[in-house]
Amino acid sequence: MSSREPNFLARMAASSRLRSDAAEARRPAGSLAERVGRLPPPPALRLSPQGFDLIAEVKRRSPSAGSLASGALQIAAQARNYVRGGAAALSVLTEPDEFAGDLAHLKEVAAAAAPVPAMRKDFLVSPYQLLEARAAGAGGVLLIAAIFDDRALRAMLRATHQLGLFALVEVFDQADLERTVPVIHAAGPAVENGRCRTLLGVNCRDLRTLQVDFGRFAALASHLPRGVPAVAESGVESVGQAARVAGLGYDVALVGTALMRASDPGRLATELLEAGRASAFEACRIPART
Repeated sequence: MSSREPNFLARMAASSRLRSDAAEARRPAGSLAERVGRLPPPPALRLSPQGFDLIAEVKRRSPSAGSLASGALQIAAQARNYVRGGAAALSVLTEPDEFAGDLAHLKEVAAAAAPVPAMRKDFLVSPYQLLEARAAGAGGVLLIAAIFDDRALRAMLRATHQLGLFALVEVFDQADLERTVPVIHAAGPAVENGRCRTLLGVNCRDLRTLQVDFGRFAALASHLPRGVPAVAESGVESVGQAARVAGLGYDVALVGTALMRASDPGRLATELLEAGRASAFEACRIPART
């Protein structure tokens, strides 16, 4: 683990390590790997040729926004609304302390959303947690680059792909991006036969400090690598913002809080997609329709 991240991110990573160790003590990795080996292949993430996609998030609360759902939240219904709205994948928080998440939520969403893939979003620190995600039905996982040094990130990315999962590798700033891109390239093609293996996410909320800077999307846009789908994470709450990030060259937006608060999350998902795709088309990022 890198030694340079203080505060929230470091605390979450340390808590995640304790959870991982406790889970592995209850069920050894070998036993869990045997179970995973008997599962069918996970659902694939395939992005639309229309130039912009949405990863819609299920979360009960966030440290910055507080509670986002009552105890009566119907997780499966929320997932189906996102699928109805056109989401390419669903992100599910499994961190329990700050986000009120649980692996059970991931299982429920994965079952409700299939064949749209569900992604485990957490402060993952170990290959064991990748096995947990795969066993819960996930098609992908979030890997936060700042948690790992380069060697550990390569190992986690390799283990993710070996399980047939896609990885959303998250960065916060240009330094994160510049050290992470070579690791992504070394892992092989980001998209293979139409199936996404790796995405690069730019989070405009710095999890070291919880500060939000929407301008980070524009600042890093010219540094995004070719051939790796780019995801705008956090900060996208309106159709105008979806259009903005799509125009900057981001292929996907990950949206959680706005969708969780929407009276009709499926409709908002569709509106975000339509705005992003119109902007991508205007920016000439997709071929003109005949």
